[in-house]
Amino acid sequence: MDFIPRFELARLPRIVFGVGQADNIPGIVSAFGERALLVTGGRSLMESDHWERLVTGLAQHAVTWGQVKVEEEPSPELVDLVVEQYHREKIDVVVAVGGGSVLDAAKAIAGLLPLGNSVMDHLEGVGRALPYRGPATPFVAVPTTAGTGSEATKNAVLTRRGESGFKKSFRHDALVAHTAIIDPLFLRGCPRDLMAAQGMDAFTQLLESFVSRRANPITDALAWSGIQAFVEGFFSAIEGDFRADEDLSRVAYASLMSGICLAHAGLGSVHGLASPLGAHYPIPHGVACGTLLAEAVDINIRLLQQQDRGSPALLKYARVGSLLSSPGVVDQTLLHEHLVSTLRRWIEALDIRRLGEFGIVEERIPALVAESWSSNMQSNPAVMAEEDVADLLRRRL
Repeated sequence: MDFIPRFELARLPRIVFGVGQADNIPGIVSAFGERALLVTGGRSLMESDHWERLVTGLAQHAVTWGQVKVEEEPSPELVDLVVEQYHREKIDVVVAVGGGSVLDAAKAIAGLLPLGNSVMDHLEGVGRALPYRGPATPFVAVPTTAGTGSEATKNAVLTRRGESGFKKSFRHDALVAHTAIIDPLFLRGCPRDLMAAQGMDAFTQLLESFVSRRANPITDALAWSGIQAFVEGFFSAIEGDFRADEDLSRVAYASLMSGICLAHAGLGSVHGLASPLGAHYPIPHGVACGTLLAEAVDINIRLLQQQDRGSPALLKYARVGSLLSSPGVVDQTLLHEHLVSTLRRWIEALDIRRLGEFGIVEERIPALVAESWSSNMQSNPAVMAEEDVADLLRRRL
């Protein structure tokens, strides 16, 4: 085995994974106390059988609850409003049941409920830069979509849209969920366009963390297992194949692995750009990731061949290309080409929209490039210049 470099693995939630695990939510929640704050989406959960079983189970375990609905990407104002409302109530546990926006909002709310202060005290880059010391209210994360992996991360992403908008994280180890409950059956009935965007978000996170400059042997192993699961199950899942439960489990697993890996290895140029795109335009995060991924991989491979032909990322890109190729293809250049062409076909097959459809124009590219230099760009496998990032955006206008 090659020399193993130094690495660090941060705290993870207790993970409860599998078909039917949603039935265990009430019992797990009741272990924290008698009063819960449920954070949910707008209506889909309440219209499903999962909701009736959840509230009946909580009643059977003598758990009373309040509810907060998150119907779009959470803002600092929403978090502060909820914290002000519930700070003086005795909330024993915050339970998020929903997509990434719901989980991020709940994560921030749980972190601030014991303290009662504003999330702007701690929001990276735009807040008051006060250190967060906790403690957080115990947090149980139950994702109902497969994309963000937020159930496994320590950051709550909050958005303020508009000309002076931002998309920034409230981040601390104390915000990691105590327990993450992943039941693939929540993915049944998810609209195809939503599943497509979220799936491409998960795959982007897996691929970017796999080739990240901060990757380590553990994230490599987890990312690769997630990539394999995604490739085996994603397209069958969204097309309603007869193996639905089996494929939904693969997609849910891939999403979970993507959250663990991004938290420990970082991401890349796609996510560097997704932040300003989501802050200034009404583009869903998964669409931003999906529309940029193939071209980002193409640009990264070209730059690495110029900058560092011995980069492990080139071997990793080829390995993913091999997974998507016919058996027997070993030429690295051919595998790279096959990877890029396959990703482009996926984007077309999934009807992932182009940036121009959200009002993004050539004149806005310099400002978006200027806002993209986050930590994600630091872990991108190739060193990108401003013109490379601009090229990436132009390819998908």
